[in-house]
Amino acid sequence: MIGLVPLRPQPQAWLRRSVLSPFAERYCEYLVEAGYAACTVNRYVRCVAHFAYWLTTRRIAVARVDNRLACGFVNDHLPRCTCPDPIPRCRTDVSAALQHLLVVLGTCAVPRYLWAEPDSVQQEVCRFTEYLKDVCGLAECTRYQRGRIIRDFLHQRFGRGPIDMERLTIQDVRRFVTRYPDGCKAGTAHVAGITLRSYLRFRSMQYNEQVAELIAAVPNVAGWRLAALPQTLSDAAIGQLLNSFHHETAADLRDYAMVRCLADIGLRAAEVVQIQLDDLNWRDGTLQIRRTKSRRGYVIPLPEPTGHAIADYIRLARRTTTTSRAVFVRHYAPADLPLGTGRVHQAVHAAYVRCGWTEQSGTHLLRHSVARRLLRSGSSLKEVADVLRHQSIDTTAIYTKIDLQSMEAVALPWPGSKS
Repeated sequence: MIGLVPLRPQPQAWLRRSVLSPFAERYCEYLVEAGYAACTVNRYVRCVAHFAYWLTTRRIAVARVDNRLACGFVNDHLPRCTCPDPIPRCRTDVSAALQHLLVVLGTCAVPRYLWAEPDSVQQEVCRFTEYLKDVCGLAECTRYQRGRIIRDFLHQRFGRGPIDMERLTIQDVRRFVTRYPDGCKAGTAHVAGITLRSYLRFRSMQYNEQVAELIAAVPNVAGWRLAALPQTLSDAAIGQLLNSFHHETAADLRDYAMVRCLADIGLRAAEVVQIQLDDLNWRDGTLQIRRTKSRRGYVIPLPEPTGHAIADYIRLARRTTTTSRAVFVRHYAPADLPLGTGRVHQAVHAAYVRCGWTEQSGTHLLRHSVARRLLRSGSSLKEVADVLRHQSIDTTAIYTKIDLQSMEAVALPWPGSKS
């Protein structure tokens, strides 16, 4: 039946006699094409065979197979499973196998952070994130963050019951923002407030609900513009960071090229993963940034070290059979898919760890360091704004506080001190 995967007679019979039989071959091909190892494919197919047996015993049609049903199987059936052995019962493997099955069946899968939530919360958060994408035009990482916040809000206020906005009070709104999460920093509470206002506007637009009073009740978190001092790395520290890469594996070459994009030209993590092969102009030595935070496109010079790092990755590590036009792709299953911003953050964090730095975090530290390097080399604030692609020079003004040489030239003596 399944030539790609040798199965024991029992799980093979379960698949043959189930409503999933027409999709079994395609499921195996999908996993093999995605680059999964043979043992992983075999394990996932056995997980699907277990699910198929469960569907058969309950006479559930394939049209009813969706994310809700898969979550019910994982959360409700597995802990009390009495199906005949040998079958896999590992939640992680079964969940991953069923998510791939939903893709093959053409069923829209909800994000992992919603798997344990009731249908009402799943549907509401999915509608909200679609609104953030189609109406607000927010990036995927921002939609993910705001979706998790609204999931927590709905779970805290309504639990597993229906979502009834008439039950929502001003006290509920204020309590959520001021206590999300417990012990959070002011910046986290600020994001929670922005997200909650966005969600209430979504409810007003989609359901014509009167939520003006609730929107006005969302507390503003105190935060003063330009109050913080950007953290930066010295030129020596940047060199140590870049030298921490070993260049032994394909992933090393890829991560090194991504970090050079961050440290040399100040790209954001989202801009790095969006680079396409067609954006690189090797003859002119330029890189096209098609979509930035300001939703504008730019063509910027590509420094020689950065270009060499990208070229080495493409020539030596990137698979020639890759069909994706994205420069930076996955090397492990599911292979050849474009990377997400999370992988960029992981590469930078791993480099910090190799350098023995425990207090540094985030990719924006490298972007701040580019601004510091430009200011110390004598570049004007307008030139720094152009390199970092700031829409307003006021955004770049915060970097004047790290230009200590210029500040020393204009600083006045402290009152009562010797001049």
